[in-house]
Amino acid sequence: MCLGIPGKIVSIYHQAGLRMAKVDFGGVFREACIETLPEVKEGDYVIVHAGFALNRLSESEALETLQLLREIGALNEES
Repeated sequence: MCLGIPGKIVSIYHQAGLRMAKVDFGGVFREACIETLPEVKEGDYVIVHAGFALNRLSESEALETLQLLREIGALNEES
């Protein structure tokens, strides 16, 4: 089973001709391609899987999803 995780876009830039974002996953930062989501901007939440942002979420949807993942133990918090 594959699982996409919500993260918050902290910056947007271009790399090798692709629109990319630095995404914050609760203090862990990763790059994600946002080429398929031209409407996203800094501060938006997105679902990321395998380095690609798949969908935009509202903040409340993202926070609710993160809480549910914590409750079922599918998300380990890193500090």
